[in-house]
Amino acid sequence: MTDRPVILTGFHFTKTTLATIGERYEIAGHMDKPTPAHIPPGVADKVQAIVSTGSVGLSEAMMEALPRLSLFCCYGTGYERVDLAAARKRNIMITHGADANAPDVAEMAVAILLASTRRIVRADKMIRRGEWTKRIPNRFGPIAGLTGGKVGILGLGAIGLEFAKRIKGFDVEIGYCNRNKRTDVDFRYFPNAMELATWCDYLIVALRSDASNRHIINMDVLKALGPRGHVLNISRGWAVSEADLAEALRTNVIEGAALDVYDEEPYEGTELLGLDNLVMTPHFGGGTEHAQRRMTQLVTQNLDNHFTGKPVVSPVPELRDQAGVFKPKAA
Repeated sequence: MTDRPVILTGFHFTKTTLATIGERYEIAGHMDKPTPAHIPPGVADKVQAIVSTGSVGLSEAMMEALPRLSLFCCYGTGYERVDLAAARKRNIMITHGADANAPDVAEMAVAILLASTRRIVRADKMIRRGEWTKRIPNRFGPIAGLTGGKVGILGLGAIGLEFAKRIKGFDVEIGYCNRNKRTDVDFRYFPNAMELATWCDYLIVALRSDASNRHIINMDVLKALGPRGHVLNISRGWAVSEADLAEALRTNVIEGAALDVYDEEPYEGTELLGLDNLVMTPHFGGGTEHAQRRMTQLVTQNLDNHFTGKPVVSPVPELRDQAGVFKPKAA
């Protein structure tokens, strides 16, 4: 070990990201799972920071096992599996990616929405199976298309706004549900997910997932969306009940869906795999070179500020009042 601050990684980052972080910090190892048993041998009393993701998370048991831990950097926007109360109690600062990948995730949302509504994946498979014997609309049933439809955005934060900016070009009507009504947009506002789903044809889940909105998309909401509706999730997996979604897709409660995020990642379940009316991508909405570069810069800036006694740049909102108070812990 060197005199540089010691960190662990909890996510399989690119070589470029690891090299950038490793220029100034000692990377002591990687944890395949966020449990004390997976801490690399001999480093528990040295680790001062973890760079991981919110979907991997940080438990109080992990905090207890790492006595010098003072910073957890989420590579990305979400931090749903981080125990914030325990972090505050133990003087551990939590940062996240804030708006760093918002344009890229919004771009991905448009892509998988089109893939779902225009049945692109199903059509591709049909051709590859040698089954192009009829015109595609006849084979898959009528396709409505986006033009003239109603798009509901659940969570009009940075990603939701970027998505709205892009989807407006399809001549759609836009509505949204947010914790608070925004004064800077003229989209139609709905106070809850149920009312938004009842109104819209296409429901985009772009909210910041936390304990308050786990499985906010459930069977009742899917029934409200209706048999011509599509839902897509580019926020965090646990916002959508996968069991309810699978049942809704099997029984034509809704027409289609697209997921870039899952309750557990990587996805190792089976209930979603056989559904032809579901588009699945492996959580790479923020996987562009531009997004990776911005998120890596933000993580290193948070690390740099923290370990030089400055306030971090992007604390999670719940700890924003403590951004200048959390300090590295002495050996």
